[in-house]
Amino acid sequence: QVQLVESGGGLVQAGGSLRLSCALSRGWWSNGMGRFRQGSGKERELVASISSGGSEFYADSVKGWFTISRDYAKNSLYLQMNSLKFEDTAVYYCASGRMPYLHRSDQVNYWGQGTQVTVSS
Repeated sequence: QVQLVESGGGLVQAGGSLRLSCALSRGWWSNGMGRFRQGSGKERELVASISSGGSEFYADSVKGWFTISRDYAKNSLYLQMNSLKFEDTAVYYCASGRMPYLHRSDQVNYWGQGTQVTVSS
């Protein structure tokens, strides 16, 4: 069992930045990792992911504004979110995949508890 502990959410004005962190309870060298989000009344969607080899994937809506990274020494995943928009408001979930990459929610084997990001317009 792997636990994912999230931090870094909060309230920010449009155009501002936030950095989400996700700490894992054990090493995860061979698994893809990612961040999903779920807005009110919306389906959960993949925002960004990073493979075990370091390849990054971004949803078109955040490409160029968000950056995902992982620190193997600290067993941590980070999502830097810049130029935030009102439509980025959602609960953001850290996720660990079953495979070396992560592109869909059905590839997730562990979820974090979620952290709220609210962007005021």
